[in-house]
Amino acid sequence: MPLADKSVSSRVFTVINYSLLMLSSIITVVPFIYILAVSFATPEEVAQGGLMLFPTKFTLGAYQYIFSTETLVRSILVSIYVTVLGTLINLLLTSFMAYPLARPTLRGRGVVLFMVLFTMLFSGGIIPTYFVVKAFGMIDTYWSLIIPGAISAFNLIVLKNFFQQIPEGLEEAAKIDGCHDLGILFRIVLPLSMPAMATFGLFYAVAHWNSYFNAVMYINDSEKWPVQVVLRQIVLLSQDMIGDSTAQAEPMEYLPQTIRMASIVIATIPIVIVYPFLQKYFAKGVMLGSVKG
Repeated sequence: MPLADKSVSSRVFTVINYSLLMLSSIITVVPFIYILAVSFATPEEVAQGGLMLFPTKFTLGAYQYIFSTETLVRSILVSIYVTVLGTLINLLLTSFMAYPLARPTLRGRGVVLFMVLFTMLFSGGIIPTYFVVKAFGMIDTYWSLIIPGAISAFNLIVLKNFFQQIPEGLEEAAKIDGCHDLGILFRIVLPLSMPAMATFGLFYAVAHWNSYFNAVMYINDSEKWPVQVVLRQIVLLSQDMIGDSTAQAEPMEYLPQTIRMASIVIATIPIVIVYPFLQKYFAKGVMLGSVKG
């Protein structure tokens, strides 16, 4: 309905609504623009201070300095490896556990669901978890970044509820045709669950990519650090070398702030690139559990 055809109260509400949405968008976008602008700015311009939304002179010096050592490039490759492998394992194990729990004929289903819900409220704690990881020989291995969080209890419950919405007649028809349970899962259930799988895959991937605490606890070898740990070194410690003591570089010609901002941009780009490919499924997946007409 055109704005002129609405009542006074409706027009006031529309104006206020759009104003708040525009203000929220500006508050959300401006920090990203500032980070991007500072990463391309010269040291002299950054030293002047103030809010910078567009550098007067573009330079790639901060990016050239970052990639002058192997540390950040190696950490990005480590993060890509952990994110891809970890997300695949997350989706596989979550599906394997959610599918049988979605079947009401499973014996002991209530007990297992109670144990899953219990982990959402209580956990073993940092120290007991560390000893468990150490007992399985996963210290200083990439498995320590993947296995401890292989299944998210929340994602498991939501995916189980999604599987329950699939008509049982499809599974019964597949069984009549001689299809076994794994065949039903991979040929029928998972293809029909692509919106949910894409949504949870994005959640798992972002969690792996942004995770740094597990790497700090379990990874002692600096060559196995993911990008977020290296980024933490740059942002919090402001060291003149990137990542670890073995990565020597030329003396810094750019302010630590430009290098920190360039590192944030580099660490954010992969997820930004992946999201558009999953947006179609993500828009459907976020509606899981909504009321259907």
